[in-house]
Amino acid sequence: MTNLNPEFIKSIGAKVNNSPFYELTSIKLKEIAWGECIMEVIVQQKHLQPYGMVHGGVFASLVDAAAYWAVFTQIDDEAKMITVEIKVNYLAPASTGRLIAKGKSIKVGRTLCLGEVAIENGEGKILAHGTATMMVLPDLEIEGDFDLPSKRIQPRKPDHTL
Repeated sequence: MTNLNPEFIKSIGAKVNNSPFYELTSIKLKEIAWGECIMEVIVQQKHLQPYGMVHGGVFASLVDAAAYWAVFTQIDDEAKMITVEIKVNYLAPASTGRLIAKGKSIKVGRTLCLGEVAIENGEGKILAHGTATMMVLPDLEIEGDFDLPSKRIQPRKPDHTL
C-alpha cells in the first residue's frame, strides 16, 4: 500500500469541495486514501424529486464522483481521467439524513480504470451500488490556476553518514 502525500490530500480536498458542481449538489469529499475515498451528502430539499425521495441523479453523481476519486489516487501524477460509463443499482429510497458513498479502486490500467461504490445511509443501510469506468487522459488539466503536489510520499534515501 502506498501512502498519499498529506499535502496532496489537503489540496485535492480543497479543490474538489470548492468546485462549482460539488458546491451546487453539496457533495463533500470527506476522506481520500490509496484506492479509496468517502464522499457524503446531507440530504436537503434540493435533492428530492416530486415524490419526496432523493433523485436518482444524486446517487449517480455520488457513484461517479466516489469511483473517480478512489481511482485517481492510483494513476500517474501527470494523468487525469474522464468517466466513460457508469452503472447504478438503486436498492432503497432515502428522503432525509446522510448519503455516504464509499468508493474503491478495482482496476487501474494504462487506458481504462474501474471503480466501485456502495452508498449507505447514516445507519449503514445500503441504498445504492454502482461502478464507473474511467479513461485515462495524460494531457487533461484541472481548470484554473492549480498545481497539485505529488500524490505519493517520496521514500527517503537512507542516511549512511556517521
